[in-house]
Amino acid sequence: MRGRFQDQGGLFSYISPEKRVPANHPLRKIRALVREVLKELSHSLGKLYASEGRPSVPPEQLFCALLLQVFYGIRSERQLMEQLDYNLLYRWFVGLSPDDPVWVPTTFTKNRERLQSGEVFAKFMSKLLNHPQVKPLLSDEHFSVDGTLIEAWASQKSFRPKDGSGEDDRTNFHGQRRKNDTHVSTSDPESRLYRKAAGREAKLSYMGHAIMENRHGLAGAGKVTKANGTAERRASETLLKALSKAVGHRITAGEDKAYDTSDHVAALRAAKVTPHVAKNNGTTKTGKERKSAIDGRTTRHAGYACRRPAAR
Repeated sequence: MRGRFQDQGGLFSYISPEKRVPANHPLRKIRALVREVLKELSHSLGKLYASEGRPSVPPEQLFCALLLQVFYGIRSERQLMEQLDYNLLYRWFVGLSPDDPVWVPTTFTKNRERLQSGEVFAKFMSKLLNHPQVKPLLSDEHFSVDGTLIEAWASQKSFRPKDGSGEDDRTNFHGQRRKNDTHVSTSDPESRLYRKAAGREAKLSYMGHAIMENRHGLAGAGKVTKANGTAERRASETLLKALSKAVGHRITAGEDKAYDTSDHVAALRAAKVTPHVAKNNGTTKTGKERKSAIDGRTTRHAGYACRRPAAR
């Protein structure tokens, strides 16, 4: 017998979002883990808010919503709020009932900035990595470091001369020599015009840097900086120095050939980090042979050969 089609269906539902989420869904374990960490951070979160006034977006729900944004690659807070409105899985993870209203995107953004200024994100990451279920998964000896470009939400048309010239025609910038020294984005002044490699398009960008432990490939630390030619190496030195100090012994760090400079290798060795950096000893455009900063002190060990595939 053919079932009768009803366009809207029933008005009321008596099945909770908890029962709609599959028992083996990966977000179940993540949700339980995040709840435990946020419970430990309750005191730190309370310091960021006044004791009286209109209630804000609960910081615990804010954290969970931001995690969803990272997990599913949602590009903006506006899109996040839109999907949170109709997606029952997202509502369950954040802690909203099917009838709860979602937040205005600008209100959500303002509350996010409050947490960021209070360094709660760093505390959350530290608590998470030291959780009894997570810490055994992490290596405290062998790591890999790399950087990537993060494209800024600013158009090329916003990249204008600092002296205010050329304001008449913002659409035709072809053929102009535009540099970070003389130009700045009017919509995102901290972004920088940068290209990933020779022959590639230059874009307004930032640089993201991450340390991955080599046992399970989990991120242990991260940082975002302005995009320039030395940002990757400087960020790597800062992150690895802090990590080596935290674990209390010498560690190894795998990096690609972009990190093969004498000052960077020396800085890592001074910070008790063994630099397993891929050797950059190719030929330059002028025909000269590059000299790698990695010598026999590192390459004579079998661990160096083993680490290069892991770093890639």
